[in-house]
Amino acid sequence: MNSKIKSLKQLEAFLNGLRKHRPPEKIVFTNGCFDVLHFGHVDYLRKAKKCGDCLVVGLNSDHSVRVIKGEGRPVNRERDRAEVLSELSCVDAVTFFGDETPFRLIKRVKPDVLVKGADWSKGKIVGADFVESYGGKVKRIPLVKGRSTTRTLEKLKGL
Repeated sequence: MNSKIKSLKQLEAFLNGLRKHRPPEKIVFTNGCFDVLHFGHVDYLRKAKKCGDCLVVGLNSDHSVRVIKGEGRPVNRERDRAEVLSELSCVDAVTFFGDETPFRLIKRVKPDVLVKGADWSKGKIVGADFVESYGGKVKRIPLVKGRSTTRTLEKLKGL
């Protein structure tokens, strides 16, 4: 079992340990499907990590990906997606969530910094108000143009 892939209970224990450091480590949270990993994902995750000390990725479960993206998605199973993400040096922890949004997970993680792509307006970022309510920050990271899972899948289909 990959030690970066954590149940919610394991993640909370891990984060509590980081918060006991003096000074406490700054915890960054982002989420997504990360179905067919590409350069745009890697660039985004590297930049997210630079917002703090520890990057936690909330990974959509297979069921929640289907709800959001439709039939035929995800291409890769959740465990496979988690394993690939966990091999990136910028990712410190990966955990799953099955809800349509990561709000309940964000409340449990209570990150210092919540990161989403710049394609999300601040008002649409789930958990932004909650994170800011205790002094946390919300950061929007520019995405690499022309790099997306949808575009990759279209190329593979010859579209």
